[in-house]
Amino acid sequence: MGILVEPYDELWPTQFEVLKQNYEDALVGVPIVSIEHIGSTSVPGLWAKPIIDIDIVVNAEHFQDAISALATYGYKSRGELGIEGRWAFEATNAAHKTNTYVVRADSLALKNHLAVRDVLRSNPELRDEYSAVKRELAIKTSDIDIYIRGKIEVLQWVLKLGGLSDEELDEIASVNRK
Repeated sequence: MGILVEPYDELWPTQFEVLKQNYEDALVGVPIVSIEHIGSTSVPGLWAKPIIDIDIVVNAEHFQDAISALATYGYKSRGELGIEGRWAFEATNAAHKTNTYVVRADSLALKNHLAVRDVLRSNPELRDEYSAVKRELAIKTSDIDIYIRGKIEVLQWVLKLGGLSDEELDEIASVNRK
């Protein structure tokens, strides 16, 4: 059975732009630092689950405002899901499958997401190694928790190259092991 992981699709950046516009419309009046395409679909050449991951970045004082605005606009709140400074949403009416997060600009969650994206974009050899790990895990299991835990080692290396401290690496690994 496995988990669906597929080759990079050139349409993913376009799908992100459509979703980004929807979020900008939903967040009119809420100061946004940025809306970032993160996750594997944001890295050209990387195999990925066909889900667009998005971080809506806000300063701490606007965190609740952004959460409330998205909920009012019809996005289903999923809560923190065990990760401080990040609030998950399900876009029930989106044209594309997405994992959407409101994240504080000062959060480890954002630092994690941007480091993975930026390191893999700049390092094709490591990107290809990560793709191979993901493909192998996707064939071996249909359990998303096993899939996530199986990627920890390579992701720790990516994050170390991204400049995260040992303490930050430990915190991220701990969350991913749950």
